[in-house]
Amino acid sequence: MKSNLFSALPNDKSQEHFEDLITSKNVRIERIVSYGQTSDEAFWYDQDEHEWVMVLAGSGTVEFSNGQKYTLEQGDYLTIPAHTKHRVSHTSTEQATIWLAVFYND
Repeated sequence: MKSNLFSALPNDKSQEHFEDLITSKNVRIERIVSYGQTSDEAFWYDQDEHEWVMVLAGSGTVEFSNGQKYTLEQGDYLTIPAHTKHRVSHTSTEQATIWLAVFYND
């Protein structure tokens, strides 16, 4: 079935939107649409899967518990190994930030 990652963006800008595009035993591909949302100050993702994430539009900053920060803009991507604590500390408020996230196991 044909679709487009930039179409049918959610109208509700009060929250972040997560949409599974493909799921299987070892891989999950997700579109995330952010409108300025960030992780709570005390919250850290600690996932069982590895994550490869790319910003398709907008911008966002991924912060790691060791203090490293990476600001991703259109076309930038990052690989986050499983159990690497991280959070989103910034997303664009000027436009939707569209993320493509691939979660996978070894």
